[in-house]
Amino acid sequence: MAQFTTTAAGIVHVRGGAARVRAAMARGLCTLILAAAGLLIGSALAPAAATDAASAWAVTEHGRVRLISAGLTTGDSTQVSLGLEFHLDKGWKIYWRTPGDAGYPPQIDWSGSQNLADAAIRWPAPQRFTVLGFETVGYDTPIVLPIAATLERPGEPVMLQARVDFLTCEQLCVPYTVDLALAVPAGAAGESAHAAAIADALARVPVSGEAGAARIDRAFIDWADGKAVLQLEASARAPFSAPDAFIEGPAELAFAAPQVTLAEGGHRAILRVAIAGLPIEGAEAAARVVGAPLTVTLVDGASAAEQALTISTGQPPQPADREGSSGGRRGLAAMLAVAVLGGLILNLMPCVLPVLSIKLLSVMGHGGGSRRQVRLGFLASAAGILAAFLALAAGVLVLQAMGATVGWGLQFQSPLFLAGMALVLTLFACNLWGLFELPLPGVIADAGARAGHVPGHVPGHVQGLGGQFLGGVLATLLATPCSAPFVGSALGFAFTQGSGAIVAVFAALGLGLALPYLAVAAVPALATRLPRPGRWMLTLRRGLGILLAATALWLLRVLADVSGGTIALGLAGMLVLVAGLVAVRRHLAVRMAAAVRVAAVGLGIAAAIGAGLLIPKVPQPPAPAGLWAAFDPARISAEVTRGRVVYVNITAAWCITCKVNESLVLDRPAVQARLRAADVVAMRGDWTRPDPAIADFLAGFQRYGIPFDAVFGPGLPAGEALPELLSEQAILALIARAAAQPRATMPRSGPG
Repeated sequence: MAQFTTTAAGIVHVRGGAARVRAAMARGLCTLILAAAGLLIGSALAPAAATDAASAWAVTEHGRVRLISAGLTTGDSTQVSLGLEFHLDKGWKIYWRTPGDAGYPPQIDWSGSQNLADAAIRWPAPQRFTVLGFETVGYDTPIVLPIAATLERPGEPVMLQARVDFLTCEQLCVPYTVDLALAVPAGAAGESAHAAAIADALARVPVSGEAGAARIDRAFIDWADGKAVLQLEASARAPFSAPDAFIEGPAELAFAAPQVTLAEGGHRAILRVAIAGLPIEGAEAAARVVGAPLTVTLVDGASAAEQALTISTGQPPQPADREGSSGGRRGLAAMLAVAVLGGLILNLMPCVLPVLSIKLLSVMGHGGGSRRQVRLGFLASAAGILAAFLALAAGVLVLQAMGATVGWGLQFQSPLFLAGMALVLTLFACNLWGLFELPLPGVIADAGARAGHVPGHVPGHVQGLGGQFLGGVLATLLATPCSAPFVGSALGFAFTQGSGAIVAVFAALGLGLALPYLAVAAVPALATRLPRPGRWMLTLRRGLGILLAATALWLLRVLADVSGGTIALGLAGMLVLVAGLVAVRRHLAVRMAAAVRVAAVGLGIAAAIGAGLLIPKVPQPPAPAGLWAAFDPARISAEVTRGRVVYVNITAAWCITCKVNESLVLDRPAVQARLRAADVVAMRGDWTRPDPAIADFLAGFQRYGIPFDAVFGPGLPAGEALPELLSEQAILALIARAAAQPRATMPRSGPG
């Protein structure tokens, strides 16, 4: 009988029975041949086997595809990060979840997998392709589609069986179905060689619109040649380069590639998208899509953000015969008229209170003067106003070129501006009190005196055309911290146009603000009938000096809100010292008086610069207490989804009109009761200091200044702004509209 023994090395030794040995060897050889044949047949019929955290490649006529894993093992996590990797021949493409005019996206059937609860593709930002006149959306290759796989039993191995259906196209399209298999064993977590490729693909997956560097602020129906188009208004922290938007909405609609216009130095983009699939046109077409939900993927270079939006109504349809540049010129002309009206109304806004004394002094100083003197004086004031507005326009253009946020009245967010204006007003007050003669540049002062022939003119005094001009400049800088009716519309138009429109609109605003001065210049009798200057003027000057000093104190209060109380208190002390030095200078010898004057001016300038530059890191103000919640743009849509109304109020310490709105309207019992209702959330944003979130929010409504109030709700998901000057009736009516439930909307469909 044959005996077999095996050594430690695995060598088989056979003893005895040579015939039996030969027979056993023959049977073993047959068994090996049959096993090998079975393995070959099985490998041909079964899905590709997994090796090194990747399935075998499934090869087609135009490329190959496989399943990869970021981990060598499942670890102890509930999820495994996978990827579907495509390598196609040059020119061939696969499709995104919403493929465009043709095609379909890759679809995976996981039937037969073990320990797999769920698996979802996370789609990277796509590209746009045009083939034979058809516009499609997808990817050229190589591309990895990340997959988030959830395990039924964390910590245990997972066996993946994936049947992948996909379409790949070049000039012609070929569908494929491949079977892939991948086993990921249990064990301590460890990265595979494919982790970097999957991580790179995940980095291209769009982030939430609120967390991204760019976002869509509004989506509404507008009009072009009598047809409805979708207009998207987007904003970005860094300038856009070449933005694109991929839109998913109701199944019966198709959205073309957008036409893009950049504004505000590239920080804003307006994307106009033609809509196909509407069975009708005109206003009825808009009604079909208003309220429809959209998913918009905004792509700009390597960055991408995805947002869920609702289409709102926009501007009413315009006549179909408007076109091109002539329409643009008519639009600019209309906006210039609006800007002039807004500037004129600005004279009546509460914002003029800080410069009321300057305006009164300008008028009273011409009492009893000749018509020529009055005309020249008021023309000089108007010229100062226009010059100040043009300087503001130049500042806006410079800031836009630098990529900074621009807006109306933002100079009041600058500590250096606030400190400088407080110093100037202190010196003006000292001048009105007769403590010293305010020195103007000699050429300006003397030329103004010669041109105006002002009787009793003292060279270097604040009288003369130079003084009137600077008074107009100062009045403008201090009277424009807040908006007025029509000003917001004009600025919203200007900031979305080129530099020429910005300069033109600012000049028109200046013209409107200067119209009262120009009216007096045209009819000097309005001022010459006033009493001639006399002793009563001394009393008036002292009273107006007190008003200027009060304005300086108000600026110090704003400075305390912007930079902290310590800086404002220190500046106040220095300004008092400046005024004291100016007061005692009159009683000193000439040489010492000159030295004291230089010291006073130098000390004041140093105080202003120090307040602007040596600013501590002041924390943002605490969240509003009581009725008002802190402004949170991300919370608005969430509250509206819950069926609540959101009232947003944007204010600032330097916005006097905002304070008037608060005391006269927002604090009324009826308004307070409605804002405190259970179905209303009242939010307040403080724009005293620069805040990019508030600036972006305002820009979404094409507003660049405050006061600003808006209401959101189920009936107004995109929000609607209130006028700058509030009224109880307007607020309650808009809240009622926002609380109304909208009509049923079309369901979203499509792959996803």
